Amino acid sequence: MSIVVAAAARAARALLAASAFTAVAATAQAQDVVSTFAGGQPSGRYAFASWTPKTLAELAKGNQGGPTVNVVGNLFLPPGADKVPAVVLIHGSGGIYDAMLDFWPKQFNAAGFAVFSLDMFSPRGVQSTADDQSAVPFASDVADAFAALRLLATHPRIDAQKIAVMGFSRGGTAALRTDISRVIAGQKLPDDLHYAAVIPVYGGGCTGIFRLVVKPGVFAKAPILFIHGDADDYTPIAPCQDYADKIGKAGTPVQFVVIEGAQHKFDSDDLKRVYARSASKTRPDCPIEVDIDTGAAYDRTNGARLQGAAFTDAMKACHAVGATVEGNRAARDKAAQAAIGFLKATFGR
Repeated sequence: MSIVVAAAARAARALLAASAFTAVAATAQAQDVVSTFAGGQPSGRYAFASWTPKTLAELAKGNQGGPTVNVVGNLFLPPGADKVPAVVLIHGSGGIYDAMLDFWPKQFNAAGFAVFSLDMFSPRGVQSTADDQSAVPFASDVADAFAALRLLATHPRIDAQKIAVMGFSRGGTAALRTDISRVIAGQKLPDDLHYAAVIPVYGGGCTGIFRLVVKPGVFAKAPILFIHGDADDYTPIAPCQDYADKIGKAGTPVQFVVIEGAQHKFDSDDLKRVYARSASKTRPDCPIEVDIDTGAAYDRTNGARLQGAAFTDAMKACHAVGATVEGNRAARDKAAQAAIGFLKATFGR
């Protein structure tokens, strides 16, 4: 291919990609309600049915006919007609934000991946859970992720065996939970459907009641890539490094990428450093972890079971407020490079 032809081809691909983003932007205020993508739906904004389990135990049983809620996904398809892998993006406590509709879809589309970026809060009438995480149950984030997986797998351009999930902050907690064997089994997904790769980015879920006692079989075999800034004071890196190490030793492939100097939400377009005084968080030294099989809580430092007053006291001691957020373009570029490299290696592209 000549330089001129190659340049023309690149320009054509860029134009098609820009058209896809324009199509999504144009439909930002409207959405189609869908139950399948079998019609080969184009890039756009779509509502689809999910549900709102209140606990991990309820989630693990699957939806047994309870009420549903329509959540929203923003679909970004790369140019062409070939079958492609896909990435489902799950937001954190602040809800969906600009990078999920611009930076990340552009990065993944350019690498040949489709993107389905979820808005899980606004359909439930909530803007943010930063000050009150109970406003939307954590288990519902995971239910939405599986509903998105089920829907996305019906699209004729999506390779159903190569769908990854990438979660940010609270969304990282949800992403990790999509790789829990008992939770996967409870969803009764068709054709052995499951997420083929998991990427928590400055993820929560590494401490407190969201952290599980890690034993062989608790986590499934989908490989996990942790991406975390070492300056994060909202979801500090050390507990996630320890958790990742234990998950890996129990049999799940795990990689960990450290982004030096990066604060929480380093992929934000807002480059100002902001201290959110009322943001609710879990202390990094919180010793609580939960056995997924029994629901019992334990002190991971000594193995003692925590119940009654001991559990209540531990929960109070684990709670803290105040966190720093700061966008960092160099950090998010490194994160994108790491994520795309991981997925290409995992999917053999």
